[in-house]
Amino acid sequence: MQPTTEILERISKDSLTHKEEVFTRLYRYLLRPDIYYQAYQRLYTNKGASTKGINQDTADGFSEAKIEKIIQSLADETYQPTPVRRTYIAKKSNPKKKRPLGIPTFTDKLVQEALRMILEAIYEPLFLDCSHGFRPKRSCHTALDKLKYQFGGVRWFVEGDIKGCFDNINHDALVGFIGSKVKDARIVKLVYKFLKAGYLEDWVYHKTYSGTPQGGILSPLLANIYLHELDKFVMQLKDEFDTPEKGKITPEYRELHNRIKNLCYHIDRKNGVERESMIAECKTLRKQLLKTPCTAQTDKKLKYIRYADDFIIGVKGSKEDCQWIKSKLSEFIGQTLKMELSEEKTLITHSSECARFLGFDVRVRRCEKVKRNKKGTKARTLNNHVELLVPFDDKIHNFI
Repeated sequence: MQPTTEILERISKDSLTHKEEVFTRLYRYLLRPDIYYQAYQRLYTNKGASTKGINQDTADGFSEAKIEKIIQSLADETYQPTPVRRTYIAKKSNPKKKRPLGIPTFTDKLVQEALRMILEAIYEPLFLDCSHGFRPKRSCHTALDKLKYQFGGVRWFVEGDIKGCFDNINHDALVGFIGSKVKDARIVKLVYKFLKAGYLEDWVYHKTYSGTPQGGILSPLLANIYLHELDKFVMQLKDEFDTPEKGKITPEYRELHNRIKNLCYHIDRKNGVERESMIAECKTLRKQLLKTPCTAQTDKKLKYIRYADDFIIGVKGSKEDCQWIKSKLSEFIGQTLKMELSEEKTLITHSSECARFLGFDVRVRRCEKVKRNKKGTKARTLNNHVELLVPFDDKIHNFI
């Protein structure tokens, strides 16, 4: 029998080469014992492997008999996820506030991990390059690295904030997104069971009407599948918004640059008062050059990066363009994702000032310092480059 991991690798390649392909008959892979050994291998080293849910089920009880029992319950579709145990942990950014955490039983973790392996093989090749949260070989560092090297020259930042994103994920919408790609009713039904499993808090059962439990094995992938729709929408906005460059250098900038170059050529051939006059004129023109846009103001560009529910958009355009983008985002998030874009926290910030992303203050340098290049003439330096600054606020004081 071919190992399930090799089958999933083939599925991943098919998903990459055929973006529009629909996948069927995936549930049968959950009935193969080897996928649970792979799942256990990934789970047992985690710190939470021995953490109890609402019962005594932990990684210590793993056995061949346990796998057979899971497969049998999945085969006859009697498997029912256990409610998660709700606990609260302090937020790193603000220890006074607490974040709800749902802890599943180890059996549910095992099934979720197997299901995650199947869904990840399908969706990971589909996720866009702008998405960095909860993905293999991606992290906050890759998101900040892309931000630093791709957002150069933008004039505005739009800081995105969705109100209670993970707690307000609409179950019907999420199942609909999965069902459009995975045409296997039993897989979709199993995902729906995990979403509706509920939680116990102080030994009182509560139903879950929306959201994905933070702490679940499957939750990060489901959140990425949900927010993948946002990524696709922003890329459509980008195609609509971006305009081709009409010219790399504006005529005004080119004229000033040529005048300075001509003066520098004749300065060394003059003496006395005429030389001093030309030097003074050259300095004046250089100051004017630093204030003159190098590229055309009519060229519009949109840049976008997302980490989990935290995203930032860089806009090369006017503030009115940013307002238009914000209104489009609000409309899409409200109608398609069934969530709400926070009007107060979704800020429009000029790139010369600091915007906040992943704990860093981000801005585009506006510097009038100049240096000599290899030819000996003066040129701009540091202008339009993105810099990441560590904010010196209450978050930093906690570590001092």
